Amino acid sequence: MVCNGSSKLLARFHSSPSLFRHYTLTPTSRVSAQRYLSISRRLEIFGRCYNQRPRLEPWRRMYRLSTRPEVTRSITTKALPHNRGPVFRFFYRFFAYAGAFILISGGLVVAFFVYDASTYREDLTYTDIPVSEHALQPRRGGPKNLPIAEVLVDDDDCPDNSRLKHKPKLVILGSGWGSVSLLKTLKPEEYHVTVISPVNYFLFTPMLPSATVGTLEMRSLVEPIRRIVQRAKGHFLKAEAVDVELSEKLVEVTQTNPKGEVDHFYVPYDKLVIGVGATTNPHGVKGLEHCHFLKDIEDARLIRNSVMMNLEQACMPTTSDEERRRLLSFVVSGGGPTGVEFAAELFDMLNEDLGRSFPKILRNEISVHVIQSRGHILNTYDEALSRYAEARFEHDQVEVLTNSRVKEVQKNKILFTQKDDNGETVTKELPMGFCLWSTGVSQTDFCKRIAAKIEVQNNQHALETDTHLRLNGAPLGSVYAIGDCATVQNNVADHLVHFLRSLAWEKGKDPEKMQITFSEWRTVAQRVKKRFPQAADHLRRLDKLFEQYDKDKSGTLDFGELHELLLQIDSKLTSLPATAQRAHQQGQYLARKLNKLAHATPGMTANEVDYGDLDDAVYKPFEYRYLGSLAYIGNSAVFDFGNGLSFSGGLMAVYVWRSIYFAQSVSFRTRILLAMDWSKRALFGRDMMSY
Repeated sequence: MVCNGSSKLLARFHSSPSLFRHYTLTPTSRVSAQRYLSISRRLEIFGRCYNQRPRLEPWRRMYRLSTRPEVTRSITTKALPHNRGPVFRFFYRFFAYAGAFILISGGLVVAFFVYDASTYREDLTYTDIPVSEHALQPRRGGPKNLPIAEVLVDDDDCPDNSRLKHKPKLVILGSGWGSVSLLKTLKPEEYHVTVISPVNYFLFTPMLPSATVGTLEMRSLVEPIRRIVQRAKGHFLKAEAVDVELSEKLVEVTQTNPKGEVDHFYVPYDKLVIGVGATTNPHGVKGLEHCHFLKDIEDARLIRNSVMMNLEQACMPTTSDEERRRLLSFVVSGGGPTGVEFAAELFDMLNEDLGRSFPKILRNEISVHVIQSRGHILNTYDEALSRYAEARFEHDQVEVLTNSRVKEVQKNKILFTQKDDNGETVTKELPMGFCLWSTGVSQTDFCKRIAAKIEVQNNQHALETDTHLRLNGAPLGSVYAIGDCATVQNNVADHLVHFLRSLAWEKGKDPEKMQITFSEWRTVAQRVKKRFPQAADHLRRLDKLFEQYDKDKSGTLDFGELHELLLQIDSKLTSLPATAQRAHQQGQYLARKLNKLAHATPGMTANEVDYGDLDDAVYKPFEYRYLGSLAYIGNSAVFDFGNGLSFSGGLMAVYVWRSIYFAQSVSFRTRILLAMDWSKRALFGRDMMSY
């Protein structure tokens, strides 16, 4: 309704008040604002009299639209159409969204099948590939007169390989964390890369305990190493390195041929990276042939089959009660992260999934024990986290035996010593149907052979390297060692003479009789920090250190006082942890340095510089950065970030733990498989079967 003639309608509204609510007062360009307000007030008064609400459109808004053509509306007693009810709207939207979902899902399924169909090929794709005669019939040489693989059969597969076969030969031993991080960071155009490993996959070791009980499938933790090597435009040999001829730069490699015979050959190198890992430390205990280890994917498969065999045997009617309790007694020797996580995963599987498929009486007979030689499990973590883990295990009825050492492992029982309340050592025995040995790492036979050839290699647990990760005693800049097989030597005091001689040469004095002032001590400290980055945390307050070791208060440090100071720093510098985190950082560091060396090689060659400490000239020493440790302890997790920062919790912490490892997974393929395995466990439970 427009304002024109609106006064005539008031009489009509008096006769039919119900028509009032179907009309809207709309101003037009021919109506003044004063008249519009007058009529609107009259309509409001009229509406209040008949308990009706008029619909008024504001003058200001309509005035802005006054350029539109005037629209009039005839008066009628026909009711306006009503909107549909809420039930209709709900079903309408539901079917609309469901139809859209079905169409989109159907489109994705069709697109997947179209893509899948494109992956099948029936045409022959092979072509003639030139192969060097030296690759098929390598020349013989070396100390043992073995074939030397100077040219590989795939060096001429493509133009990229042909271009790289004359580059410096970089040989990498092992396919673990250090080697993979090196390959992913290395520039592919700088070296002729050859990876040698007895296994053709990379294993995501932090989540290996989850694969022993079916929480994760084993294929979800492995990535084909050839895919990673191909990204670096390298080559892979599934073989095992057994020795190194340092003087002739040859690696002796063995491989078992189809006839069962072992073939030996040499692989030449310009730079060699040793990343073969470590083996389990037996600690001189007898009977370890009755134990399981957890270092490889094959170990996880054997553990899974052994656990399931014990469960199946415990269900037999011929099994006595005593034998059933022995079969269901699971012992973990070692309270480190691997042992604790395996015990937690094992208990979760026995507690959550055993009753679905096996007789419920088995749940009452099961016992899980953790034997730890230290006062707490997870002793490298914050003490509060260790106590939290012990409390969690106590709640789950997982027995933790601290201050205990395994004496002997027999077929049906394990003997261990434990200190009682009086401090006396008592020998005890524990019936055992399954035992996992997880008590640290030790050198492999390959590393022992290398260490035996080098006089300066005195460490019994790992190969010693300098701060540039170069193998001590090997030709400078030709052999590097990373990961669990190596340890960075912290011999600050042994390099004291080097520092003093450099400083004395600058001052023209005798190092043995030299007195170090505070300013000169700052110079020495800066050189120590540069050569040993790990010592930087212990050299923050130089003034306090100087004052502490200046015992005669002479304002100077003599040779003896400075030697004692650096020995104290040496004692505080611990070996780097044998973790995937450390190996990953070392691999990235070494790759960046090799990239720098390759970039600087043309300039050094032009200036005929092929000697001296080239690593130190182009790149800084390795500095380990602790990023924190985490462990799964049975539907809960703990996080230790160092410097007193720690975190522990229940399922929310578990989801954070999973998220961190999900992000660190090596490929998109393994991330998808991990997500599928976790979803499958939630929907269907763990697979209680052996294979």
